[in-house]
Amino acid sequence: MGRAFEKRKHKIFANNAKNARAFTRIGKEIAIAVKLGGTNPDANPRLRMVMQNAKSMNMPKDRVEAAIHRAAAKDAKAMDEVIFEGYGPYGVAVLVETATDNNTRTVANIRMYFNRGEGSLGKQGSLDFIFNRKGIFTIEKGTRTLEDLELELIDFGADEFESHENEVAVYTSFSDFGPMQKALEEKGITIISAELDRIPATYADVTPEQRAEVMKMIEKIEEDEDVQNVFHNMREEEE
Repeated sequence: MGRAFEKRKHKIFANNAKNARAFTRIGKEIAIAVKLGGTNPDANPRLRMVMQNAKSMNMPKDRVEAAIHRAAAKDAKAMDEVIFEGYGPYGVAVLVETATDNNTRTVANIRMYFNRGEGSLGKQGSLDFIFNRKGIFTIEKGTRTLEDLELELIDFGADEFESHENEVAVYTSFSDFGPMQKALEEKGITIISAELDRIPATYADVTPEQRAEVMKMIEKIEEDEDVQNVFHNMREEEE
């Protein structure tokens, strides 16, 4: 199995048992998508992506529609995306994606988690050399072979494929995310989920004891209601 099907990163949505918290975060993604592109998913690729992901997580359709209506209401709270970058213990890079209606609160909370975990916040962009932002589409293979998909999608920015049973993960650069989404839709290829991932270009090697200490800080960050995703560059544990 490849990156798309293994624990290559620690993400808030990794455990589907935490549906209540996951649905809250999807609701925030919907709010941001509606703010940027409106309520019509046919004209709003980002909203389509969020709705696809909501479906893959079995979020009820009525909850998705309610979230869209709330986001479009005149009194809806403005939701902003804010990125935090820094280092945890032992030089582990940690990048935090948030969606917040109160930036002052979020900044204070994230700084507190880093400080208590013996880490330190850096400036935005300080981890650009460590994390590569990639688009990942998990699609149904259907009757196509992996070779067929490669030939069909290479011209739209696909730069890596990973196959697992009847699913294929298609990787693109961040800039090719939109064109790939459009190409998949036009070709009638079923998108199971789509995400913008941050994959480490360099890794930090830690002992099991050190990993546990870093994960303690990360788990505290993930519990914050404003946090959407947390990425780190600790090398995966060997099976």
